[in-house]
Amino acid sequence: MDTATIYERLAPIFQEVFDDDSIQPHPEMTAAEVVTWDSLSNIRLVVAVEEEFGIQFTTGEVAGLKNVSEFVAIIQQRVKG
Repeated sequence: MDTATIYERLAPIFQEVFDDDSIQPHPEMTAAEVVTWDSLSNIRLVVAVEEEFGIQFTTGEVAGLKNVSEFVAIIQQRVKG
C-alpha cells in the first residue's frame, strides 16, 4: 500500500480522535502540534488505526515513534497490498 493511501485513510481517524476536522496528518507531525494529543488520545489513535488497517502495534513500537512518518512506515510494512 502506498503512503498516499495510508495518509488518506489516516486523516478521518486523526480528525475523529482529536475532534478537529481541520487536522491533516503529515510526515513531520508530532504530538506537540496537536493540543488535544495526550496519552489517552494516543491510545485511542493507535486502537483506531489498528482497526482500520487490521494490524497490531507493539508497545515498544508505539513508544518509540517520533513522528507520523514513522507510524506510516510501520503500517506500510504490515499491510499487504
